[in-house]
Amino acid sequence: MSTLGAVMAPIWLDVLDETARLCVAHGRTDLLERLRQKRAQLLDPRLRVLVIGEPKQGKSQLVNALINAPVCPVGDGPTTALPTVVQHAETPSAVLVRSPLPVAGRPAADASRAEDRIPLPMEQVATGIGGKLRQRTADESVHVEVGVPRALLATGLVLIDTPGTDTQDPARVMNGTVGFARADVVVMVSDATRELSVTELNLLLHVLQSHPHIIVALSKIDIAPQWRAVAERNRHHLANAGIPAALIPVSATLRLRAARSNDRDINAESGFPELIARLSRDLSRKNEVLAGATAGLTARTVIEQLAAPLRAELSTRDDADDSGPMSRLREAQRAVDELRRLSARWQNSLNDEVTDLISDIEYDLRDRTRQILRKVDEAFDEADPVPAWETFQEWLESNLVEAAEANYEWLVQRCEWIAQRVADNFRGYGYDAAPDWSLTTPQDPGSHLSAIEQPPVDRFTPVQKVITGLKGSYGGLLMFGLATTLAGMPLINPISLGAGALFGGKSIHDESRSLLKRRQAVAKGAVQRHVDDFFIKLNKDCKDTVRNVQRTLRDHFTAVTEELQEAIVQSFRTAKQAADADAVERDQRQRQIEQQMKRLGALYEQAQELLTGRATASRVPLGPRV
Repeated sequence: MSTLGAVMAPIWLDVLDETARLCVAHGRTDLLERLRQKRAQLLDPRLRVLVIGEPKQGKSQLVNALINAPVCPVGDGPTTALPTVVQHAETPSAVLVRSPLPVAGRPAADASRAEDRIPLPMEQVATGIGGKLRQRTADESVHVEVGVPRALLATGLVLIDTPGTDTQDPARVMNGTVGFARADVVVMVSDATRELSVTELNLLLHVLQSHPHIIVALSKIDIAPQWRAVAERNRHHLANAGIPAALIPVSATLRLRAARSNDRDINAESGFPELIARLSRDLSRKNEVLAGATAGLTARTVIEQLAAPLRAELSTRDDADDSGPMSRLREAQRAVDELRRLSARWQNSLNDEVTDLISDIEYDLRDRTRQILRKVDEAFDEADPVPAWETFQEWLESNLVEAAEANYEWLVQRCEWIAQRVADNFRGYGYDAAPDWSLTTPQDPGSHLSAIEQPPVDRFTPVQKVITGLKGSYGGLLMFGLATTLAGMPLINPISLGAGALFGGKSIHDESRSLLKRRQAVAKGAVQRHVDDFFIKLNKDCKDTVRNVQRTLRDHFTAVTEELQEAIVQSFRTAKQAADADAVERDQRQRQIEQQMKRLGALYEQAQELLTGRATASRVPLGPRV
């Protein structure tokens, strides 16, 4: 082996082995098996040439012309329907091979042991390849292996003829072609009567993804006068598509004619010497250039598949805060903040409602007592309080007790409403926080009501009436007596006596009304003071009741808040610990991915250098063989 070969062989082997180690580290056993197959193929000294193309392009004729033997069916009869592997043998032989298709979970070694090899008579090979023997089940593949004694094949060349590919999905066709994955060189046959089609270019692009060495054989140049122009346009199409394929014009008809007549000029005109020279050169340089490029392309493809999930994981790590422990931590933080706002909200609500309740209760009690006082004033404007006092006292006590009961009942209702109003702030936590308590109206709301005493009033006694009458009659008697003396009448006469009696009666009547007004005023004042005392006592009792209710509700909802806070804070601590642990794990994973990507990137660069033929031994990763 040349000095270049001595350097290149270890490089591509080490690149494949390092790639295989990465496949093991990433748990990709499927890619590992693919690398092992490719490694064994590249170490195989034989050169496997896969011949592909659309139907009726001359694939089978090209294979026959290369080895100068009618192995594959050509002409208007049956065409190639089964893949045909043509290799060297000391004596002509043929075998029909039935092998199971790869199944997930079944090792490749088990599949190879399950192959069914059926010998075929040579005279049945063309018929079998033409499709007579292609009946198969859905889980197996069928191909024919033909061995012929030819010097070209004895050098290590293996030809694989394939059925025509006339589909728009090249991946599906080539993945089902026997020998596609293990081919070293791919020869696509296209006749010279037309330019390369879009389907053929797509097929070549698909092949280029896994096979860097491609040859385009422009067949049937013997029947296409303009084949040179077609060849030039095809080279232009290949260049525009970025396909580094060598285009070689050939004529199988001229090649076979030259073989029959042993004519070197016709053989040279057929173009096959150039094709054979290219294949022979690839065979001789398989362990040098060809193996390195193929290993580089295979390693690069595998590395891209290993890096794809890592890149996807890196791209999604920024979105990791939207779920998992960080999301739970934010939810717990929001719960803590919401509970803090809730605590201030229910306390403000309780204070505001209690303040409004005290004001409303005081106003309600004042309004009820004022209505009672207005009725008292209306009653004592007409009635004498002395004879009706006992009846009035019963009425007053009854009305005050009724006012006290109504006021206290409203107080109870408002307290219960306040408790429920404050409890509504906690409904967002999924339960009713209303206290288990009851505030009832006292059985005797008038227990703090003292009995009103009859106020002392001046009575108009008979003696007082006589004295008042005498005082009034004296003035009338004297005034009219003096007036009548002017007329010659005595001082005491019937007129003066009548006037005295009239003035005395009026004086008694006026004094009696004056005493009644004073008694009414005194009674009103007494009732006013009594009602004020009642109002002060009852108002004080109501305020004390409200304050007690406020303290009870405050203690209850404070306990509820503390209970919620304890649960939420515990949840926050747990979420914080989980988030911290997740952050550490994510950082470790981030560094691990970065290291893996760095390792993959370095190996990708070496694979790329192998593919372009610029690899250097100094950059080869050292490690045990896989």
